[in-house]
Amino acid sequence: MNRTIFGKLSGIIFIFSLFCIISVAAEETESNRSPCQVETSLWMFMNLMPDSPDFYQLCIGYLLDEKNTIFLNGITWKYPAPLGIPMWDPSFESPDEDYPGYIRAFGLGIGYQRFIWNGLFASLYATPFLQNFYADDDRYMQSGFQLYLQAQLGYQIDFFEGRLFLKPALYFNYWPVNTNFPDSFRQKEKRWPNYQPFEPHLNIGVRF
Repeated sequence: MNRTIFGKLSGIIFIFSLFCIISVAAEETESNRSPCQVETSLWMFMNLMPDSPDFYQLCIGYLLDEKNTIFLNGITWKYPAPLGIPMWDPSFESPDEDYPGYIRAFGLGIGYQRFIWNGLFASLYATPFLQNFYADDDRYMQSGFQLYLQAQLGYQIDFFEGRLFLKPALYFNYWPVNTNFPDSFRQKEKRWPNYQPFEPHLNIGVRF
């Protein structure tokens, strides 16, 4: 992934999110919510970039009641550098931090979301990942396991009586389990923490 572009898009998403929340929060009214929903991340537009992250996500939710929702979250991506490099650190954009190859991850996890006030919500997700390690020449090396945990705080903005929605949010990501790295990858990985705080996201979804 071109991390310079990623950083700039993060700033745009954050500003857009604040604008949306300020614009519609006062107008938001309670409506009947359909029990099922599907959402995905607008980060998938990064796949249109020349150096695509091959990021894909499909999150299926079921509303237990007006405040509580459970999710099944399928996600895959590839990444060329440690996930723990802070987005504001100059090293986030440095090719010197890249692995001698890349990681392709496949995950299927569960999540829980609770509305706190109007559209303000908090969520927790746990996603186990199968991680495949590849050399620079796309040669498969080995596989490992990652347990990826997320805490989210965001605001859900409904359109068309809640049939369509946007979810700008900040994520705190933490991966306490990250196994079987090749030695050459681990030399890069061990320099950085196993968490990424304050990562901006913008999801879009529909209810049915």
